[in-house]
Order: sequence, then C-alpha cells, then structure tokens
Amino acid sequence: MNTPAPDVRMSPTAAVGLVASREISTRVKSKAFRVGTVVMLLLIVVGIVVIKLIAGGGGADSTVGYTSATAPLAAPLKAGGQAVDEKIDTVQVADEATGRAKLADGSLDALLTGDGKTVHVQVKKDLDGKLSRVLQLLSQQLAIDQQVATLGGNPAQFQAAIAAAKFVEDPPLEQPYDYDGQQLILGIIAGILIYMSLLLNGQSVAQGVVEEKTSRVVELLLSTIKPWQLMAGKVLGIGVVGLIQMLVIGVGGVVAGLATGVLTISVSAAVGTVVWLIVWYLLGFFMYSIVFAALGALVSRQEDVGGATMPALMFVIAGYVIGISVLPSDPGNTFVEVLSVIPVFSPTLMPMRLAMGGVPVWEAVVSVGLVVLLIPGLIWFAARIYRNAVMRTGAKVKLRDALRAA
Repeated sequence: MNTPAPDVRMSPTAAVGLVASREISTRVKSKAFRVGTVVMLLLIVVGIVVIKLIAGGGGADSTVGYTSATAPLAAPLKAGGQAVDEKIDTVQVADEATGRAKLADGSLDALLTGDGKTVHVQVKKDLDGKLSRVLQLLSQQLAIDQQVATLGGNPAQFQAAIAAAKFVEDPPLEQPYDYDGQQLILGIIAGILIYMSLLLNGQSVAQGVVEEKTSRVVELLLSTIKPWQLMAGKVLGIGVVGLIQMLVIGVGGVVAGLATGVLTISVSAAVGTVVWLIVWYLLGFFMYSIVFAALGALVSRQEDVGGATMPALMFVIAGYVIGISVLPSDPGNTFVEVLSVIPVFSPTLMPMRLAMGGVPVWEAVVSVGLVVLLIPGLIWFAARIYRNAVMRTGAKVKLRDALRAA
C-alpha cells in the first residue's frame, strides 16, 4: 500500500516570514542600501555642522564708527537697530580721518560724521538696506527732539514718555501655540524623510514584484505559497529595511544636533519627534506599499512601473508639497490641519505638524486610527488585484479586469 506524501505546505506566518527574511537579507547586504544610508546620514550631519558654523559666527550685522562729536548718536542707533532686528555694533574712533581709514580697510561698515545735530554717514561703497532704515529712524528721532526743544519741552522726557507708552492686549478667544523655530525645522526634516522613504521604498515594492514576474520566479514561489503571503512578505521585508534606514538617519541626526548644540530643544521633544517619525513611516509605508505591490502586479516591464504607481504617488507628493509650502509660514493653517487627518495625506503632513508641536491629542489619535482602519481594507483590495494579475505577463492588465476576474 502506498504511503501518502507528507504535507510540506508552510503555515501562513512561516511563509510570510520566509519571504520577508529573504527581502531583508538581500537588501541590507546590498551596496546600494549601505551607501545610500551613509550618504543621507552624512548629508544631515554636514548640514548640522554648517548650521553650527553659520550660527557660531553670530557677530554684528553692521559695525558703525563714531567720533566724539557724534557720540550721542551711538546709543539711539543701537536701540533703533534692535527695533528692526538689526544687530549694530558701535566703535569710537579718534577722528573722521581715522574712521575713513577703517572704512577703507573694511573694519567699519559705516561712519557717523558731522557735529551730531543731524545724521551724516559715510560708507566705503554702498549702504546696507537695513542699516539705511535704522539711520532714517534715527534722523526722524533727532528731528522730533529738536521740534520738542523748540516748543520748550524736554526731549528726554518726551522720549521716555513715548518709550513707556504701551497698548493693552485683552486675552485671546483661543490660546495660541508658540511655535519654536527649531521645531519648525524638525517638522520639515521629518516630512522630507517620510516623503523620500515612501517614494523610494514604496517604489521598491512595485519594482520587486515586476522583477519577479519577468524572471518567472513568481511562478516557483506561488507553487509553494499563496499570492497574498508573497505580497505580505515582500511588503514586510522592505518595510523593515526602510525602518532600519529611518532609525539610523533619524537617531543619528538628532544625536548630532544635540551634541553640537544646534538643537537646543529638550531631549524628550527630540526623542518624541523620532518616535512619531517611525510611527508614521510604518503606517504610511504599509498603507502605500500594499497598493504599490498591487499596481506593480499589473505591469510586466520595469519602465511601466512609474506610470502604474503614479496615481498613488500623487497623494504622497501632494501631501509633501502642501506641507513644505504652507506650514513654515503658517503652522496653524486650518486647511492643512484638515488634510493631515485624511489617511492618504496623513503620513506626510501629520509628522510635520507633530514635530512642530501644538497638535491636539484627539487629532493625532484620530489620524492614526483612520490609517489603521484603512489598512485592512487596502489589504483586501490589493490582494484581489495581486492574486489575479501577478501571473499575467505581456500587456498591462487593466485594473477593471483584475478586480472583475479576481
């Protein structure tokens, strides 16, 4: 009597794990992955160092010389500079001849000349625009003082009264959020990293599917495992590789920023940014890569991958472009707030807003929840397309046909 052959079929978990481990091993060992990760990390570190060097220069915007005759103008000149965010250093010179020599050798940007009753200034070649505005303000102040004195008043008391005058602001109807400049930058960087990861790793999923179709490897794989297991394993494997890359770049960038003093925000805020970056990378990647795998199964040539995945990529690109265009100048923009909760835009917009701060807890929870709820539906939708189209080679399979025949 013949003994029945043993059942060698793998469990779904083992099948998905096998495909995923193959993807991880192949991609992590590849030269492209290692070089790309190192290059991106180096770019971030170099950018941080450059910012440090530029910020470290923190000197005056303009250096203005004055003589003993124009000494009374030095203090109001510096005060006027502060009013328009222009840092002005003042240096006393022995006389106008000495000041002109310093102008010639570049030690001074401008020299106050004359008797100090009116504003006279001399420069080497041309006058800086901001310094020009400060000098204009100083000229107007002198004119007012002279008019007050002519009318019998005390210019010093007049200026003191003007300086002490303040308007009273009533409490706002809604409490505004004070956005920190460094948090804004972190938000933009987070958005760029998410965008690049979704673009590169998502495309890798579609390209991997097409590569297996053209090499006929998929036929061998599907003789052992089911189509959805192959798709899930590929998505999981590439997702883990992208996560490793994201961790290296995100953690490395934050450590470099904190170590150099470029980032002065709290460690907890920096760590929170990295955590949200990872969370939204995972959510965004699994949401989009499932769709990319299905769309990749519709074509049989690598050159057709871009056209097949473009409809899905448009949402990624749109979210990224809106984020970097609107948020830096208007972090509390209502339109962006609404879009960041919609699942197709959340992976690029919400991490930017979270890094910037001021996002209500309920918005963060709702945005995450909607994406989590959407992913199972996308898996079902993509599995139908993938199961029917992945074995077809040659002409592009129409989406309508793939859904109908599945």
